[in-house]
Amino acid sequence: MSFDLPTLPQGWSYVPLEQLAQKNSVTYGVVQPGTHVEHGVPIVRVNNFKEGRVELSDLMRIDPEIEKKYGRTRLQGGEVLLTVVGSVGQVAVVSEAHKGFNVARAVAVIHPQQQVDPNWLALCLRSPLSQHLLGSRANTTVQTTINLKDLRALPVPMAPEYERGKIIELIGSLDDRITLLRETNATLEAIAQALFKSWFVDFDPVRAKAEGLEPEGMDAATAALFPDSFEESELGLVPMGWKAGCVADIAVQKKGSVNPLASPNEWFEHYSLPAFDSGQSPVLEHGESIKSNKTPLPEEVVLLSKLNPHILRVWLPVKHGKNAVCSTEFLAYSPKAGGSKELIYCLFSSAEFQQQLCQLVTGTSNSHQRVKPGQVLKLRLAIADDSLFIAFADIASPIFERVYANRLKAKTLTQLRDALLPRLISGQLRLPETEASVENMLSVAV
Repeated sequence: MSFDLPTLPQGWSYVPLEQLAQKNSVTYGVVQPGTHVEHGVPIVRVNNFKEGRVELSDLMRIDPEIEKKYGRTRLQGGEVLLTVVGSVGQVAVVSEAHKGFNVARAVAVIHPQQQVDPNWLALCLRSPLSQHLLGSRANTTVQTTINLKDLRALPVPMAPEYERGKIIELIGSLDDRITLLRETNATLEAIAQALFKSWFVDFDPVRAKAEGLEPEGMDAATAALFPDSFEESELGLVPMGWKAGCVADIAVQKKGSVNPLASPNEWFEHYSLPAFDSGQSPVLEHGESIKSNKTPLPEEVVLLSKLNPHILRVWLPVKHGKNAVCSTEFLAYSPKAGGSKELIYCLFSSAEFQQQLCQLVTGTSNSHQRVKPGQVLKLRLAIADDSLFIAFADIASPIFERVYANRLKAKTLTQLRDALLPRLISGQLRLPETEASVENMLSVAV
């Protein structure tokens, strides 16, 4: 099979993937896994791929008797995985944590030869060239599928060993920093969520004061905002002086509409579901590129997806431009007096809220399930004094400012990595100058 390939520098060459893999080792996994078995063998599916790594959440486990028929794809560590059915082209290197796992039919396993670094193969498979070559030959009749024959024949650029090592190190340093920023954000969000739950769901400070104790983790002025007893309400026991209320007491839905096509040359900051799923990064687009009406965003706003609430999508635009708009698949909420966008965001992101939301859906399948906007405003919660809501916002706001700043840094580094990758593995960029630029960027993105 012929490929139209760019020219490589002297000393580089293209090698078919199967020649870089162990014999008969480019193959796919379990064809008929059966049903989930609680203590069975974990298998990696397409949904377990995230940003170049395998996530251990939502793992399917299969009967060991079924799994043992697929010993050829049982993972030992060091293999390269590629999704070949459905959302094709996702890549990950198997770590020691996945030793003993297997993979689904939709995932190909590549066992590199001993002298071939799996990280090099992973970088090459991630590159736009490989993604294009495989995608252009994929079967799209029913579900997008990459043929193993085409995968085995895929030309892989092979640089001299020293250069391969330096390129792996360079891209790896960017990947590591991006991962660190995202992990830091997950920790920061968890801190804000834990505070919200402690104050407004579990009522920990009130319980402490009721027992004659000082509430933990706050100064005397903040502690004084909490009562020291409970009273009965429609919601059960709530702190004394609080009331049984609903979302409409702290938020108002914004229902405006704008047609970006009417301003074809203006720039719009577009908050869409794909943008949310791609690192919560809104896309800057000309009006002529946005084909349907959108909701204009006020300065203080929280976005809640009404599509399939089993996959919770809550977006807090910390800062945005004047022409910010969102998809009509998002519901936009602004805080009422005394409330805050941080309070609404933490409420909407809480497990308790999601549980209520999932009970409101209409539609039969997950992909068609919707939440009716009016029902969200009716969801119940305990309403505290405004001063306590303000105190929460004073603590949470700087946390989300940091989250936003880290997200921007991660976006910049991701764009840099994605721009460098194809040029580095094709030899178009030389290393010394590139290394200096990356080191400078990393020193800023801390």
